[in-house]
This record gives sequence, structure tokens and C-alpha cells, in this order.
Amino acid sequence: MKENFVHISDETLHQQTLKLLAERNVTTRDIAELVYFLQSKYFPDITLEKCEANVNKVLEKREVQNAVITGIELDRLAEKKILDSPLQEIIYQDEGLYGIDEIIALSIVNVYGSIGFTNYGYIDKMKPGILERLNSHEGGTVNTFLDDIVGAIAAAASSRIAHSQTK
Repeated sequence: MKENFVHISDETLHQQTLKLLAERNVTTRDIAELVYFLQSKYFPDITLEKCEANVNKVLEKREVQNAVITGIELDRLAEKKILDSPLQEIIYQDEGLYGIDEIIALSIVNVYGSIGFTNYGYIDKMKPGILERLNSHEGGTVNTFLDDIVGAIAAAASSRIAHSQTK
């Protein structure tokens, strides 16, 4: 039997996305700093404010909101150790060959075209700024999905900037 659920408005989903990021100590400014890292070489006049504005535009996309909510929920469930084995161990340990965390991230990257793939690959390898903290695995915090999602949001915002500057 199918349960009846209430439709979630775009604004509710957006606010929930921002709330979940904040609960994981990730701000739009943190992500903007990653965008700046990716774009300042190509656009020397770029500002953190412009980077943050583009991060906010990316976070308005429902596809992005769905990825953020799904990834953070899986991280939280792994932290509470309530997933079934072997998924619990895979996510909790951020197993290198798992790859589903990157697949969810690539769904975000794909929103603004193929340039996002190179941005994402680079930032995922370098792990600057907040990505270093999210990937540190300190204090029992699980960010298996979140580190890739944050990198993907930054890559998508960078792609958005690149597209707007080339017109």
C-alpha cells in the first residue's frame, strides 16, 4: 500500500538543504572559497562574493538539493551505525573502491556541463580548504558523501562562472 506524502515545496527543500549543510558545519562561504580556488587563476578579478552568489544559484537546483539531502542522510546513518552490513562498514570507513559517493557528486557536476568534470576531478584530488577537514575522518564524523558533494557544488559553481564569462 502506497502512503500519501505531502508535496515538498522548492523553498522548503532549499531551506532544508542549507540547514543540513549548516548542521555539518559547511557554509556557502566555505564552498565559495573552493570556487575561488578553482577560478581565480582564470578570472583574476573574481570576488568571493561572486563565487558565493554562484554557489547559492547551484544550491537552488532541485537535483543538487536531492543529492545533498541523500548524501548527508547516508553519512548520518553511518555515524549512528544503523546501516546494515556491509554498507555500514563501507560508508563508515569511506572505502576507496565504493564510488557511489562520487556518483552522487557527479549528478551535481553534470548540471552545468562537462567542464564541471575536470573542475571536480581536480578539487577532489587536491582537497583544499573545507574538503581537507571533511575528509579527515576525525572525531567519528562520517563525511563519505559530504566531502564529494561539497566539491561537486564548488565544481558546478565554477562551471557556471566559466559559462557566464565566455559569452
